[in-house]
Amino acid sequence: MTGDLAARQAALVATLASGAPVPPGFDPRLVGVARDALLRKRAGDVARAWPMLAAAQGDQWQAVFAAWAARRPTNGSLRDGWDLARSLAPLTGTAAAELAAREAAWRYDGQSAPVARGRLSGWARRRRFDPLWESGRLWTRLRSKG
Repeated sequence: MTGDLAARQAALVATLASGAPVPPGFDPRLVGVARDALLRKRAGDVARAWPMLAAAQGDQWQAVFAAWAARRPTNGSLRDGWDLARSLAPLTGTAAAELAAREAAWRYDGQSAPVARGRLSGWARRRRFDPLWESGRLWTRLRSKG
């Protein structure tokens, strides 16, 4: 009995987290509602970790993220945003700068967790982050020193 419950729970988690088929005995409509809510929550978490990427998508952020994340289990907001940014490349403007700054400061192969670089590249040392308040939210922008 315990093994059956564990298997059913695992199947439900797979459905909610990575788009697996709805397991027997569950209401597909209610599972879909829960899945959509979890995707919205993930999109919000990624938007907090990658504000320029989210802002670049504008009103389409939720739809863009949901389409990308529908069949992918979460790897955390940093990695999810990084993988999404790479899949949307070539990016422009502040979203491109945000991705470039992360690429300069961290090593990430798309498989394992990002690791901070021991020393920043010359490009990153010549840049700095400055806060910019816009619409009551703290944004970050890159600008040259000097």
